[in-house]
Parts: sequence; C-alpha cells; structure tokens
Amino acid sequence: MSDKALEYLRENRDRLLQRLNDFLSIPSVSTDSVHKEDVRKAAGFLEDYLSEIGFEKIKQIETKKHPIVYAEYTNAGPDAPTVLLYGHYDVQPVDPIELWESDPFQPEVRNDRLYARGASDDKGQVFMHLAVFEAMMKTEGALPINVKVCLEGEEEIGSENLYDMLHERKDLFQADFAVISDSGMVAKNQPTILYGLKGFTGIEITVTGPDHDLHSGMYGGAVRNPIMALSHILASMKDKDEVVTVDGFYDGVEALTDEERKLIEQVPGEDFRKATGITETVSEKGYTPKEHTMARPTFEVNGIFGGYQGEGTKTIIPTSATAKITCRLVPGQHPDDIQAALEAHVKKVAPKGVTVEVKREKLSAKAYKVEPTHPLIQKAAESYTKAFAKETVYVRMGGSIPVVEWIEDIYHIPIVLLGFGTPEDRLHSPNESFPLDSYDKGMETLVYYWNEVNKK
Repeated sequence: MSDKALEYLRENRDRLLQRLNDFLSIPSVSTDSVHKEDVRKAAGFLEDYLSEIGFEKIKQIETKKHPIVYAEYTNAGPDAPTVLLYGHYDVQPVDPIELWESDPFQPEVRNDRLYARGASDDKGQVFMHLAVFEAMMKTEGALPINVKVCLEGEEEIGSENLYDMLHERKDLFQADFAVISDSGMVAKNQPTILYGLKGFTGIEITVTGPDHDLHSGMYGGAVRNPIMALSHILASMKDKDEVVTVDGFYDGVEALTDEERKLIEQVPGEDFRKATGITETVSEKGYTPKEHTMARPTFEVNGIFGGYQGEGTKTIIPTSATAKITCRLVPGQHPDDIQAALEAHVKKVAPKGVTVEVKREKLSAKAYKVEPTHPLIQKAAESYTKAFAKETVYVRMGGSIPVVEWIEDIYHIPIVLLGFGTPEDRLHSPNESFPLDSYDKGMETLVYYWNEVNKK
C-alpha cells in the first residue's frame, strides 16, 4: 500500500498543494467575531474533503462558539486499531499586517516555503493527514486503520469548549490511541519524536500598602513600600542557582534518568545566546540548559508593575504592586498542589505593613509523558527515519498543549505527537510559513506510519 500511495502523492502534488492553498485562503481567525462565518467556511471545507475521501458520519458538532468537525472511518474492521486524529482549523490574527511580505490569506511559495497564516499552525499539518488518507483510499480503496477525526475551531483561543465536548461525548471520540500533528521538529529535516510536554500553572500576587500614593519625603521610613515588599517576596522564591525555594515545589518530581539524559544529549543543541541575545546561559544546579528546558520544572516572573511609569521622576510610595508568575511543570507535579504551595510561601514570607492577595491562574494543565520505548512511538520514529533518511531524535518540550492532557485524562490512551514544523516557521507571527520539504517528507512519514501501526 505504501508504494502506491506515495506514487499517488507525487503525481497529484500540484493539485493537492492547490487544494491546501484553498484551505489556507479562508481567514478562519477564531478570536475575531468578524471572521465567524470564515471559521464556519473552513469547517465546511473539511466536511467536503472528508466526504470526498470516503469518511462517514461527517458532521459539525456545535459548541458555544465555533464547531468541531467530526468524521469516522471504521471499515478497517474490529481487529484494526482506532486512532483519534486531533487538529485545529482556526488560526491566529495576522496583525501587524504591514510586516507581512505577502497577503497572509493568499498563499505564496518562496524559497521552497509556503507562506500563509496557518501554513504550519495547524492547517498545513491537518491537510497532510487528509491528503494521505485520500491517497490510500484512491489507490487501495481502504485505510489500514480505523479513524475518528476531531478538528476544532477554537484552539487559538484556548479550546474553551473542547474539554466538555470530549467528556460529554466520550463514546463518540473513544479510540485506542491519539495522534496530533500540531508541533514541530528541533531543526529542519531533523525527524523528532516529542514524547513529553510540560504542564502549566500560575498565580498573580498583588501587594497593597496605603490607600493612595504617598509623598515619599513625608512618609518614607514610616510606611512600607509595596514594590519593595513584592520584590522581597519574589526574591525569596528562587535562589541564585535557579533552584525554586518554595516548600513542596519539587515533591513528586520524577528523577531524570541516565537514559533520558542520553536522549536529551543527542538532540541538536540550540545556541541560546545567539537565538536570544543573552551573554550567558543559566540553568538549575546539576542540570544542563537543555535538560532544564525539556525535563525540569521552571518558575518565571512574567510581568511586574506598580507605581509611576512615566518620564522623569515622581517621588511617591505607590499604593500597590503586582507580579504575574507562571510555572512549567513535569510529571509528578499537579497544578493545584503547585498553586497551593506558591500561595502558602507568599503568605509565609509576606512582610508586615502591607496586604498580600494571591489570585490563582484558571487555565492550568498537567504534564504529559509517554515512554520512548512504547511500540507506537518506536513505529513513529522508524517511519520518520525512513522518510527523512536521518536518525530520529527524542525530546521533551518546555511548552504545554492542554488538549494532550485532556485526552489522557478522559480516555487514558497513549498520544503520539507527529509534528513536522520547524523553528523557522514563525508561528503566530507575520510571515508564517511551512517548508515544502516537511510537507512532502511528512506525508511520506504518515504513509509509512499508518501502514506500520496495524502490524503486530
């Protein structure tokens, strides 16, 4: 089946690329009500294409905002595994539009890259799966596995209705494993297995002193400054060795094994100094920057504000100061426990003379990890290597994808993250693009993978 499907993809490359361009031309910006009908038009595009391929029970499942496109293929039989294929068809806004070198909704190929909003995140990667299914159906009349498709229109606005839908319609979306292509590789043409994601949680700390700004000459020395009080609190939460000093923060954290350290060491290293403009890297004592980024929890102050922000000097003791904090979590850490530990620490070290309020971040997610030795992961790695003619590397990512945690939490199934994007794709930024190498070799990878999955 592989050879015929690959030949079909090669012979129909131009037509399929034009079909992808049609999809990318729809401005399905989920956050902007102006594009509400465009989002639905993109859902309609997927419905039509799934019908042409030969899927059944195709429908738009209505939510409080944008629909989920559902479809299924069950003709592979009861003995074949069933995969839940998740992706999203909504895209980010294009602002600032003046920084785009071409119209974000008129796809254009330049230097072997396809430029358009959604080219990489996530329309391009969703389309690759559908094109592969088309190739298999047109050449063999069947797919080697059963498929349930879940394509949502709200990922770029937090998937606010997806969890409830997956939970309420558990039987509809039930599968043996899930595949998500909404991620990338560590470098162009470097096949990458993403076997772990960090979780996420956070808090906001507000320190309040006087009920109005005070003259610093008249009250300095008698009234505690909220900005200074907040600074003391923050400084107490992590030491100079990047070790978080909050009691209970590391409780339950899995040790990084020698085997995993070897896997991380094999990943091509990013030049952090060149990429960020810093002069020196820092990481948790006992861990390399790659190990800390991929596999250890982090604590970051994302913003701090209070007092006078204008030009020149204003001699005041401000009434309040606020800091926003987020933590990336690893397996063994629960967001609720981390929030509770952070809040307890803040209250313990809060100085006298001020009132301290802690607000917990509503959007949280647990970390996800699947063993690199899992058969589904090994088959993915072998398929990548065969298509890209390069050994696959294994990574855990510092970012978070809430839907991964939700699928694991509701269905308790392994999740395979088959991503084909590259670091140069400029996700969420002007001039988003997707390399045609990734497009072609990615579809080749998928052909191999779907055929391998059903083999014992």
